[in-house]
Amino acid sequence: MIYIGIDDTDTKESRGTGKLARNIAAELAKHCRIFGVTRHQLLVHPDIPFTSHNSCAVIHAEAPDSEANQLYEVAKKMMLEDFIEGSDPGIAIATGTQLTPANVAFGLDAKKIVVTQARAKEVAKNSSIRFDPLGGTGNGIIGAIAGIGLASTRNDGRFLLKGKNRELAAGTRTVSELLKAGIDQVLALNGEAVNDETVEVLKNAVPSFIQGRAVLFVEKRDGCLIALKRD
Repeated sequence: MIYIGIDDTDTKESRGTGKLARNIAAELAKHCRIFGVTRHQLLVHPDIPFTSHNSCAVIHAEAPDSEANQLYEVAKKMMLEDFIEGSDPGIAIATGTQLTPANVAFGLDAKKIVVTQARAKEVAKNSSIRFDPLGGTGNGIIGAIAGIGLASTRNDGRFLLKGKNRELAAGTRTVSELLKAGIDQVLALNGEAVNDETVEVLKNAVPSFIQGRAVLFVEKRDGCLIALKRD
């Protein structure tokens, strides 16, 4: 797996980082299979500048390690072409074989404490992870590098894109429809599997990334199963 992390690509008035990540994924899909695009929540703190929720996005590309540089150049070019004045974008890329416990620890720390751009660069360089600040302060490399560490655990965040989940607009959906769209499993919060019922999707079916699977959690409200959005 090749992980491409991006962050801080937007402003309050612009399209979001998640939208850009999905656009990049669509372009990369011309070159390889895209496993999905995940969102990872980082620390919200007064000392950290962010647009809305301080989350980063990671594209999971199923391609040989030898193609990493090619995919990186495509993603980087798209980010530069879609640069938003006032944003501080950063990009990073790593293969599964490059990532170490230190990369994961950095990602986990970024969820709990204020981490610096200097530490992000040091962690990346020690693992030979390629990264670039692409404008402004370049602070987006912090989230980009943290994101690929978190994504590599296959146990953090939620899917912005998994198969055709974005095509499941609001409405009542059968579990069969959800599974055909790319969601791996539908579970109640108590762990009970949901197989033959219908689920009310309020906006998009957004599964969590748990143990390498796209798991959609549901909760019963007023006799109906409601799809939840959980990290």
